[in-house]
Amino acid sequence: MGCVEVPLKVGDSQVFTKTISESDVYMFAGITGDFSPFHTNAEYMKKTEYGQRLVHGVLTFALSSTASTLIHQAYDEEYPVVSYGYDHVRFTGPVFMGDTITCLYVIDSIDYETGKTVAKVTITNQHGDVVCVCDHILKYQSFVD
Repeated sequence: MGCVEVPLKVGDSQVFTKTISESDVYMFAGITGDFSPFHTNAEYMKKTEYGQRLVHGVLTFALSSTASTLIHQAYDEEYPVVSYGYDHVRFTGPVFMGDTITCLYVIDSIDYETGKTVAKVTITNQHGDVVCVCDHILKYQSFVD
């Protein structure tokens, strides 16, 4: 098997920042069907240690997909790529409606034989607290003649 062309290099990075709104949470709940009181019931959550509704962990995590798209966007025409999956996903802190989260996506390793990159993903809130971490694998494809 030959090497697959990968346009990225170790250390390349991308940042994506977004303030999570109440409408983001309700749209995500509608799409997924996850209407847990942790996300949708303010009175219920006042009685918990959090004191307020939480953003879905998976919604927070999903924003890493935007960073992976952005890091590769300049190469879409020449180097087709698909997400190969995420490893070691951890929700390390709460995210609340109105929080501004920043996803830092950094290429950590490249396997040229398989055409895969692994990125370290760290998502923080506006206070610099880490709220989610994971590894993301991209797999580069070859064009078929």
